[in-house]
Amino acid sequence: MGLFWNLIQQSQISNQNSRASTLEARVAYLESELRKTQELLIKTLKVLEEESGKDINGDGKIGG
Repeated sequence: MGLFWNLIQQSQISNQNSRASTLEARVAYLESELRKTQELLIKTLKVLEEESGKDINGDGKIGG
């Protein structure tokens, strides 16, 4: 019975490790996507400010 229990525990530890690495990969992917989205948002905001001639984000300047 002890050997069977050890196998179950080892399987659970292995599953947990694989979930953790999968979670780490997902977090890294989401962080990368967030950076790309923020960069696109900044570029879009600059174009909108330049086209409209208004300070949309309230930083005191238009575009740049």
